[in-house]
Amino acid sequence: MALKQTDIGAIRTAYQMGRLNESEIAPDPILQFREWFNEALERGVMEPNAMTLATVSAEGQPSARIVLLKDLDNDAGFGFFTNYESQKGIELNNNPFAALLFFWPELQRQVRIGGKVTKMSAAQSETYFHSRPIGSQLGAMASPQSREIADRGVLESRLAELERRYAGGESIPRPAHWGGYHLRPNCMEFWQGGDNRLHDRLHYSREQAGWKVVRLAP
Repeated sequence: MALKQTDIGAIRTAYQMGRLNESEIAPDPILQFREWFNEALERGVMEPNAMTLATVSAEGQPSARIVLLKDLDNDAGFGFFTNYESQKGIELNNNPFAALLFFWPELQRQVRIGGKVTKMSAAQSETYFHSRPIGSQLGAMASPQSREIADRGVLESRLAELERRYAGGESIPRPAHWGGYHLRPNCMEFWQGGDNRLHDRLHYSREQAGWKVVRLAP
C-alpha cells in the first residue's frame, strides 16, 4: 500500500495566545521561569519538566536528547540526573558548557538556557536516587547507558538478577557512575509565539551587577 504523501511545508500553526512585554517580566530569569513553569503545570502540559539537553561531542559536533528537570535552585540552576558514563556524561566531562530547551506548545512558549554544568554533591545524588521507584533504581544499575549491547535480553537478564539480589527489601546502593548535574545559566531567553511569526523574544544575560534584558527580533 502506497504511503500518503504529506506536504510538510504546508503545516502551519497560528500563534495567538499572548504577548511578552518587558514591563511584565521578573528581573531574575529563574523567577520568570518558575512563573511560566507553574502556568505549564496548571494548564496540564504533558511533562512540563521535559527539556532538551544539548552538549558537544569530542569531535565538536552538537548532541541533543530529552532529559527531565528534577531540581531548580536559584543559585545552582537547573538540575537533572543521569549516568556519568553515558554519552552526555562523557561529553559534559570534556566540555562542561551546555544548553537546555523547554517547549510548551499548549502555551505557545519556549525557554532557551545556556550555561556551565557542574556535578551535584554525592549527598544530593544519594537523596534523589533513593527517592526513585525501586524499578528505576535497579534500572540505573542494570543499564550500561549509551554502550552497545547484543539485544534487549541483556538488559532484562541484568534487571532480573538485580531483582533477585534485592528481593529482601534491603537498601539499593547508588551506583558510583550515576548522579546529578546542575546547569547554572549565564543566559536565558523567553519566547512567546506571536501573530504573523512576529514572536516575542526577551533575552537575559548575566552581568556582574545582575541580569541584563534585551528584546531580540524573531
